[in-house]
Amino acid sequence: MQIANVISLLLDYPTEGIIEAKNDLLEIIEKSQLPPAEKQGLAAFVRDRCSRDLMDWQSDYDALFERGRALSLLLFEHVHGESRDRGQAMVDLMNQYKSAGLELDVRELPDYIPLYLEFLSTQGEENLQLGLQEVAHILALLAARLEQRESNYAAIMHALIHLSGVVLDVDDVREQIANEARDDTKEALDKVWEEEMVTFGPDSTADGCSSAVNKPSDTQRKDQLVPITWSDFKDAGQSEAQRGN
Repeated sequence: MQIANVISLLLDYPTEGIIEAKNDLLEIIEKSQLPPAEKQGLAAFVRDRCSRDLMDWQSDYDALFERGRALSLLLFEHVHGESRDRGQAMVDLMNQYKSAGLELDVRELPDYIPLYLEFLSTQGEENLQLGLQEVAHILALLAARLEQRESNYAAIMHALIHLSGVVLDVDDVREQIANEARDDTKEALDKVWEEEMVTFGPDSTADGCSSAVNKPSDTQRKDQLVPITWSDFKDAGQSEAQRGN
């Protein structure tokens, strides 16, 4: 689905190419099957962000998604944290990608949401929905936290929740995180940097997490894909939302 590709692009690190593609993005959003509220939210996001200075947009992106773990765009961060289970989950997800013809660079983490969306967009509409259903509680958690920080990136998460077809009580999630301690403060970040960073792959010293991939072609689609199993997903999502209360 084109709308999944658009959302993947909007969630990735901002580039000049996104601004140049503004009109095309708005056209795809308008023609999508999203309901009016989600269309308006995404369109407003595109117009607002593309009207800003690119460096300001990039700075805001870094402040939101690269400081602290509460808004991490790495799915397993919210499910497994730094436990050993995360490593095996990475391997399982990478095998799913490879079976669909998607080859990742050693620096690319497979649970990065824009990459996950790129993958799902090649697997047929039904599997796209199933894949989003498996992470819907994480998306709701991110939506609530983004709302709390008054960021219009929340509109992207709400659009993904709608695409999943899952009916979630986001108000309940908002209530759970109401008294959650921020993890992007100077004190919280200093504490995180004292911990050893967990990396994956033979080239774990490589810095960064590139989102450039060799995307599967239509001929590599696997519409009979068996969706990934996210063990203890719902409980993990709920406990993550309650952390810091």
